[in-house]
Amino acid sequence: MALTIFVFYFLLYSVLPLPSLCADPDPLQDFCVADLIASPSINGFPCKVASSVTSADFFSNVLVHKGNTSNVFHSKVTAANVLVFPALNTLGTSMNRIDFEPNGLNPPHSHPRATELGILLRGQVMVGFVTTRNVFHSKVLTKGEMFVIPRGLVHFIKNVGKGTALIVTSFNSQQPEIAVVPTTLFAAKPSIPNEVLGQTFQVEETVVEDIKSKFAS
Repeated sequence: MALTIFVFYFLLYSVLPLPSLCADPDPLQDFCVADLIASPSINGFPCKVASSVTSADFFSNVLVHKGNTSNVFHSKVTAANVLVFPALNTLGTSMNRIDFEPNGLNPPHSHPRATELGILLRGQVMVGFVTTRNVFHSKVLTKGEMFVIPRGLVHFIKNVGKGTALIVTSFNSQQPEIAVVPTTLFAAKPSIPNEVLGQTFQVEETVVEDIKSKFAS
């Protein structure tokens, strides 16, 4: 009987999602405002001394202003993560603001540490992502509609409306990080050999070199 109960709970424990595996670890205190001057530990930054924490630490205006969209993609992601909002340390959450000019693109990328949930506040955009089985899911969204991108999957957002667009997203990580596909492949330092990229995409190495030159800055 005891063995049966043990097996039951072992199987239950094995299949249930554990918080520590689903996102950032659960905090062990009310808050831990990050001391950004100190070196990060394995799961975040050390806490500021409690006596030095003030009300101002828990509020931020980092997402108030439009980002600078004067770039090749005509879009700008403004992050509100632990690096700019230290009170997020150990809380397992963060947000982004994404501004788009007409025809602007948030190019294919992934967030290795978090699921992304977003809402379109202005404009009309196409959101798409690709599963690990190479199935492409997409939809054109209008104001007020939401989307979710599962953790780690490659996705993009493109402004398909006539005017500007604005999206706010949230993550279940204080620092979801980002791996942008074109810059990861063509702007890595040191660079990925042209031979490797040429064989990967089945193009001549001169084509690879030309693409690299566009991301040189």
